[in-house]
Amino acid sequence: MKQKLYTTAAVKKITAAVIIAALSLPAYRQARAWGTWGHQHINNAAVFSLPKEMRSFFYNHADFITEEAVVPDLRKFINGDRTEGPKHFIDLEDYDYTNAVAMPQTMKEAKDKYDEQKLQKMGSLPWQIVELQGKLVQAFKEKNKTKILYIAGDLAHYIGDATQPLHTTSNYDGQLTSQKGIHSFFESQLPEMFGDSYHFNTGDVHYIKDVTAETWQVVAQSHNLVDSLLQAEKTVKEHFKGEEYKKDAQGNVVKNLYGQWVHSKEYATQYHTALHGMIERQLRTAVTETASFWFTAWTDAGKPDLSTMDPAFITSRNKKNFDSDYKQFQQNGKLTGFTTDLEY
Repeated sequence: MKQKLYTTAAVKKITAAVIIAALSLPAYRQARAWGTWGHQHINNAAVFSLPKEMRSFFYNHADFITEEAVVPDLRKFINGDRTEGPKHFIDLEDYDYTNAVAMPQTMKEAKDKYDEQKLQKMGSLPWQIVELQGKLVQAFKEKNKTKILYIAGDLAHYIGDATQPLHTTSNYDGQLTSQKGIHSFFESQLPEMFGDSYHFNTGDVHYIKDVTAETWQVVAQSHNLVDSLLQAEKTVKEHFKGEEYKKDAQGNVVKNLYGQWVHSKEYATQYHTALHGMIERQLRTAVTETASFWFTAWTDAGKPDLSTMDPAFITSRNKKNFDSDYKQFQQNGKLTGFTTDLEY
C-alpha cells in the first residue's frame, strides 16, 4: 500500500489546540514562518534533495520529518515556551545590523554581548541554526536515530524561518508601514493559494564549508527582500479597484483559522504576480539550504552508514513508493503522499 502522510485525528486535535493557544496569546509574534503548508513542503522536498546515501533513510521517516516541520511552533503555542519565540526571528534593525561579520557568530557570543531580555525581544534565529547544526553533527556521530530525526526536523524549521524575509525585520507584520496583516498573507495565504504551481526540485545541494557564514548569508539575502515585498503590496493597494478582503454573504470580512482577515482572490492574485516569483524562490532556497545543512552535518560526522539504522525490510517495503515519489519529484518538482491542514 502506498505510503501516505495523511494528517491523523490526533494531529487535527493538536492543530485545534494550537489555534486556541495562538488566539489566547498577545498579538506580538503570533505569525509562523511559511505556515504549516510551507514548512511541511520544505521538509518533505529536502528529503528528496539529499544524495542517495542519505535519501532512503530519510524517506523511511518522511512522515515524521514532514509532520515535525511545525513542532517548534507547537512548543511555542501549546506549551507556552517563552524561550521558543525568539529562536524564530531576528530584528536586524534593532541590532544596528550593518553586516554579518559585525554580529556575534555563536549563541555564546550573543549571550556574552547582549542580555537575555534583549535577545528575547530582538530574536536569536541565526545563532539557533548554528547551535542546532552542531548538535546534528553529534547525533550523526552517535548514530542516534531519534536525535538525528528530531534535530533535523527542528533545524529545517528554523532554516525555513530564515528564508522568510519578514522574520528578519522589526517591521515583521507591516505594522510600521500601515500594512498590518501582511505577514500571514505573504507566508501562508499566498503559498496555499498558488503553491500547486511551485517547483520544489532545486537540484543543487552542496557541502557548506562555513556554517556560520552560510547562515548569515541566508538571513541577509532574505532581509534584502523586505522593502521589495512591502512596496509591491503598497503598489497593488494603490491601484486595486476591487474588494481587498474576502466577504461572506452578510458582507462580513472572512477570517482564517487564526482570526486573521482573508484577502480576496483578485487582490491575492495581483500581489502574488507583483512579487515576481519571490515566494517560490524563497521556498526553494529553504529546500536547498535544509538539504545542504543535513548533508553537511552527515559529512562532518564522517558519513556514517545510514542504511543500517533501519531494519532492511522497512527500506525494502518503502522502495516501490520511494521510486514513484522520487520520479515525480525529479520530473516536475511536485510532492506527493501527504496532505496539509490549511490555514486559509
